[in-house]
Amino acid sequence: MSDSSSSDSKILSGFASSSHAVLPASAEPRRVAPNPFDTCHPGVVLRAVLGVEAVTAVAAGFASASLHEWALRLAFWSVGAFPAVILWLGTVCALKSPLARWTPVMQTAFALAAGILAGLYGGAMLKWAGIATTPSWWAWAGAGFLGAALLLAGLRMRAVARAPADSAARLAHLQARIRPHFLFNSLNTAIALVREDPLRAERVLEDLAELFRYALAQDSGEPGAAVSLADEVELARRYLEIEQLRFGERLSVSWDLDPRASQARVPPLCLQPLVENAVRHGVEPSIEGATVRIATERRRGSVVVKISNTVPAGQGPAGHGVAQHNVAERLRLLHDVQCRFDASYRAGVYLVRMEVPA
Repeated sequence: MSDSSSSDSKILSGFASSSHAVLPASAEPRRVAPNPFDTCHPGVVLRAVLGVEAVTAVAAGFASASLHEWALRLAFWSVGAFPAVILWLGTVCALKSPLARWTPVMQTAFALAAGILAGLYGGAMLKWAGIATTPSWWAWAGAGFLGAALLLAGLRMRAVARAPADSAARLAHLQARIRPHFLFNSLNTAIALVREDPLRAERVLEDLAELFRYALAQDSGEPGAAVSLADEVELARRYLEIEQLRFGERLSVSWDLDPRASQARVPPLCLQPLVENAVRHGVEPSIEGATVRIATERRRGSVVVKISNTVPAGQGPAGHGVAQHNVAERLRLLHDVQCRFDASYRAGVYLVRMEVPA
């Protein structure tokens, strides 16, 4: 027995010494610049329209002598400004893939030219509606040029801000996935089962290999890429199978999955860290164990995901919240204003709730 224990400790110490090893250059994440012309998100459209309307409102104030005149002028000018900005955003959205391959100078030239044409289109809308019989074409062209320049600057700033945040969240998830204690505990489970149940030990190692394969595959992908909710559920299932062997009857798992929600798009590695948190804070501190529940539901145009765990040992000290913060940030980067992320503790149950487009 002492020889086997010594052998086991050597195995674990070998992993410990290699946990900080530097990956070869070929294994480093592939860095892909985000596309600044991704104007297809409803959140981007909403902000652009509100921004243009705000500028229009201020400009109307300079040309109005009263509040009534300002309201009328704003309404009239909006007839031209609103279609113009929608036309510009739609054009850029439709051509975002080829635009991403152009040089910055060509991108800027196209965006400004499209802005001028959109401005002229806005003036034409005013003339068509009978609001301005002789619109100032040069003024509308100039307004389109200036509006396109501001929108282009905002989109590029958004792309620059998005890249490091997305990379940091992805790397943080990868680090959480290979935390030494999780690796050691999983290997200990496999080692303990090698002699008494080799088939179960083999299954643990297969699940562990699948977890790392999935994590490394997603880490080398394109920033902002999404996977199906079904893939994330399968990954969480494999993780819980490993933990089930560790904790036995102490870990009770309940699944309530809606098949209609399986194709929803979510950030990679977003479900497993939340499930891991449920095990760490619900099951580990409790002698009698806890119950982890994962539920998905499609509600009209959205999908709701709930991860909850009972806390028999009581709510312990608050953690750093790194996993939850990164998941919430990745959801925001992927779905913008179309997603929600909430966490709450009530009546002995900790609940994390996510909502994404269907």
